[in-house]
Amino acid sequence: MSNSVLSFKDVSFQYDNGASPIKILDKLNFDIKDGEFVSIIGPSGSGKSTIFRLITGLEQPVTGEIIINGSAKQNRLGAVGYMPQQDLLMPWRTVLENAMLPLEVKGMKTKEAEQKVIARLEQFGIKGFEHRYPGDLSGGMKQRVSFLRTSLSGSNVLLLDEPFSALDAITRLAMQEWLLQQWQQQKNTILFITHDVNEALFLSDRIFIFTGTPMEKLEEVIVPLERPRDLRQLNDDKVIELKDYLIDLLRAKVQL
Repeated sequence: MSNSVLSFKDVSFQYDNGASPIKILDKLNFDIKDGEFVSIIGPSGSGKSTIFRLITGLEQPVTGEIIINGSAKQNRLGAVGYMPQQDLLMPWRTVLENAMLPLEVKGMKTKEAEQKVIARLEQFGIKGFEHRYPGDLSGGMKQRVSFLRTSLSGSNVLLLDEPFSALDAITRLAMQEWLLQQWQQQKNTILFITHDVNEALFLSDRIFIFTGTPMEKLEEVIVPLERPRDLRQLNDDKVIELKDYLIDLLRAKVQL
């Protein structure tokens, strides 16, 4: 796939647990195309977060290659932007100072980093809040700051790990619409973990389904919705049918 920006090539991985290693991936292959929005759903413990740890370089595959923007380097730290489930904003730093962090890590001078962040505050809906501290912000505002910080990593590939799971239902819907706007403007490639089937359907071009371990091949569905999108499209018959299929697939794999 010539325009692939993220690929797994026969990737195997296991967690060593003494005499009984736990195998998570077994020669897994997939490709993510430039500019795609792809969601991963699956039961807890199926290996979704392990995928992210492998991509970021926090874990290394036992066999196989992980290729990011054409490079199969073993040291992948910093090669992608990563937004965890919790915002992880430093409470003693202002919004501006928190957003500057990835630029500071790269050695950018403070004044230049400030200007780069300030130029994007309005786009991210946090202009006027740059000198506030995280404790003064709502959950949605914190996630906006966290996403700004992630986007300033400089990578075209962003990993978002259940970023809206802690938000109330109304704020979550608003943040989903906002995220799509940002993605469409920035033209990033996004890999998104969620437990919410509706969220995956609304946001994604494709959905990968983890159905058990060790994972040898991902179930994949293409979301039959054009862009731009509206939440009301989730009521389309073809989307409801796909939602039921995904729920049945996941339910069959949950261990009670």
